[in-house]
Amino acid sequence: MVGLTAAPARAAPYAAMVMDARTGEVLHARNADTRLHPASLTKMMTLYIAFEAVRNGEISMDTMVRVSQNAAAEPPSKLGLKAGQKIALRYLVRAAAVKSANDAATAIGEAISGSEAAFARRMTRTAKALGMTRTTFRNAHGLTENGHLSTAHDMTILGRHLLYDFPEYYNLFSRKSTSAGIKTVTSHNRILNTYKGADGIKTGYTRAAGFNLVASAQRGDERVIATVFGGKSSSSRNAKVAELLDLGFQRAPSRAPVRKPPPPAYAANVEEGAPTGRMVRLVGAVTSSPRPMARPGDGAVLIAKVDDADAAVIAAAVAEAMATAVPLSETVETTAIETAAVTETATGADRVSNTTVAPVEVPRPALRPQDLVEDLVEVSQPVPEEDQEIVTRLSTSGERHWGINVGRYTSRYQAEKTLLRTALSEMETLDGTLRKVVRSKKGFDANFMGMTEETADLACRRLMARNVTCNVLGPSS
Repeated sequence: MVGLTAAPARAAPYAAMVMDARTGEVLHARNADTRLHPASLTKMMTLYIAFEAVRNGEISMDTMVRVSQNAAAEPPSKLGLKAGQKIALRYLVRAAAVKSANDAATAIGEAISGSEAAFARRMTRTAKALGMTRTTFRNAHGLTENGHLSTAHDMTILGRHLLYDFPEYYNLFSRKSTSAGIKTVTSHNRILNTYKGADGIKTGYTRAAGFNLVASAQRGDERVIATVFGGKSSSSRNAKVAELLDLGFQRAPSRAPVRKPPPPAYAANVEEGAPTGRMVRLVGAVTSSPRPMARPGDGAVLIAKVDDADAAVIAAAVAEAMATAVPLSETVETTAIETAAVTETATGADRVSNTTVAPVEVPRPALRPQDLVEDLVEVSQPVPEEDQEIVTRLSTSGERHWGINVGRYTSRYQAEKTLLRTALSEMETLDGTLRKVVRSKKGFDANFMGMTEETADLACRRLMARNVTCNVLGPSS
């Protein structure tokens, strides 16, 4: 698919663009919005989604992927995968990025979305989110298929997003060779050797597409991205890209602010319903909340009106009473269940404070007969301890009794600093959790508490994808 030197039987349409990577300004364009066959430039999107999936905990680079018959049967260029074998995702990514292996690209798509067709739909959705308005994908590798089309403009946009959205993986596109697990693979991108400052990113060839290339180069503070569709040969394509890069450096200002493109909203496999976490769909909004009917009977019910100050006093009193009833260790902070109980009681006070019903005068009840009082006194005698039944009421906080641990430290300051830094970097799953430092003989544990089991598991997977130590803590941990 790539690396062939024979010219196609029929010349493919030509298109080109060069962009200032720092600002996104188009410096030159020719037929840049014409929809053409992208060939293996397709794998830029395959890898973009793979990086996105790893960052968000859908999969990890160490996940062992089982190769399907469909992936193994892809034509060259290929890694040589066999149906049924298992290989780590990181090696598939390397093979797709460096060798442009079709079997590796298909295996990546199937591992993330379950099937290549589902993955292609996700590729198209992601393209639209990135601003690639004239791109549709039908497969993960780029072999010619009806409706599988893109433009020089769209692929330049994608190259810029790869550079800025995933700088930790961009170096893959500059590798001239790398280990792909079962073999060492080499790059087809010869411009890495021939153009000063070139550091990626992707080549492509099919008979229908011609010789395609997206290339980026940096000189000093300047960085430009050039794209060519429809080159007549790999050498002439590389020469044209070099001309475009030269033109870009000539036209780009020496100094310009780096305005990184905004990353797209993370959507995962919503359309296909892949198991990336529980989703709750709201089918309608609550438009009214009628007051319940009064209780039947002759007895009047007193609903007191409590202002905000009184509500605050009530909440403080409840918290003080609970702290008095259950003394806390000086070294262990309030547990998630206790915190939820206080929150639940305080929320009840808030509900009372919002009530606007006026006080109703209730007549004082008559005194109980003396004999009944005596009977009650007898019944109220202490029950032997062995006959007592202890009932524990858990908080109704949505099963948020789980947590995660992000390390053990030698000082409370280090643990608290880690908790704060982690909370800021992973706000999506840790927002609303309780940061808790627990002291033990071995040190200070940095924990996030008050999570559901599902949220704790997702948070850990996302943190571990960024090489952050993380362990899930169950209700009894």
